[in-house]
Amino acid sequence: MSNFIKSYQANVGLNHVPAYQVSGQPFASGSIDATGGTAVRVQFPYVTRWVQVINHTATELTCSFSEAGLTGNNHFKIHAVHSGGSKEGAYPQVYELKVSEMWFTGSADFDIVAGLTSIPASRTTTDDGPSWSGSAGVG
Repeated sequence: MSNFIKSYQANVGLNHVPAYQVSGQPFASGSIDATGGTAVRVQFPYVTRWVQVINHTATELTCSFSEAGLTGNNHFKIHAVHSGGSKEGAYPQVYELKVSEMWFTGSADFDIVAGLTSIPASRTTTDDGPSWSGSAGVG
């Protein structure tokens, strides 16, 4: 009988829907400087439910989901929210993504805010690395 009960004790994984249906555990890191010549990696202790990146400088912030994505074409840019043509108080969109880390370069002052699930970050690790590294579109 004990083996029968054990078969139902599965660990929470990436497709565990209830983990994404509830509010995320808060994660925030501010005043990050990614101008030192090497990429800055932000690691999340759990898989994210959503992520928001806020760039406070006029310099574009380059974002990726792997280190290789920064050097290839698998990245995106976030422009400043408080300069140029942006309205004061307007923030970039919230990305609904399940990742365990993000990589950045370019800006001297940005913040990252995320809602975390209860899924361990190790659940995004593949044979090629963490957070979908090696996947198409990730790098």
